[in-house]
Amino acid sequence: MKGIMGLKLGMTQVFDDEGRAIPVTVIHAEPNQVLRVRTRERDGYEAVQLGVGAIREHKIAHAQRLDYSQRGVNPARYVREFRLPGAVELESGQFVKVDETFAAGDIVDVTGTSKGKGFAGVIKRWGFHRGPTTHGSKYHRRVGSLGSRTSGGGGRVHPGRRLPGHMGHQRVTTLRLTVVRVDADRNLLLVRGSVPGPKGSLVMVRESVRNRKGAV
Repeated sequence: MKGIMGLKLGMTQVFDDEGRAIPVTVIHAEPNQVLRVRTRERDGYEAVQLGVGAIREHKIAHAQRLDYSQRGVNPARYVREFRLPGAVELESGQFVKVDETFAAGDIVDVTGTSKGKGFAGVIKRWGFHRGPTTHGSKYHRRVGSLGSRTSGGGGRVHPGRRLPGHMGHQRVTTLRLTVVRVDADRNLLLVRGSVPGPKGSLVMVRESVRNRKGAV
């Protein structure tokens, strides 16, 4: 299993050898530094903490600064943990580069935070149908019956009821995207299709969990 972090730059298109346009998302994946390696013997599972981006030392806690200095690594703006089998082969302070991690044709999963839409009603958030607009109706875009008098309901709103609320800004993973091109000189990763999040947001790219033999 392989993984790396990067910033989503936006979408564009490239052309293959047959002249067909391919929509791609451009991800700027600078070399990720290995901050910590977790082993099954010490932590109960295998994982690696990667860091990317510079940050001023006064913006992190004193205990974190001591931890970084003891392990001989630099403080990072973004820190994420990848549960990757075989992570014990890495060492603290080592850098993971995009061209050494992925190549054109690889199948990857991309995880990011979706765009926030603010407070939204049930029509925009869940696709509810609107009420009638004629014959004196004054009930157009509201929720509708909550079923508070249903049998055994106890006159309450059951958990999970689709209601108005904060839309978007959630952790989303897009599965089985194809790596179209890797630009080692500029640390760019071009992935076919769209990935979650706005421009400039952090994304995590890892080898697809469904890319194993026999997976669907």
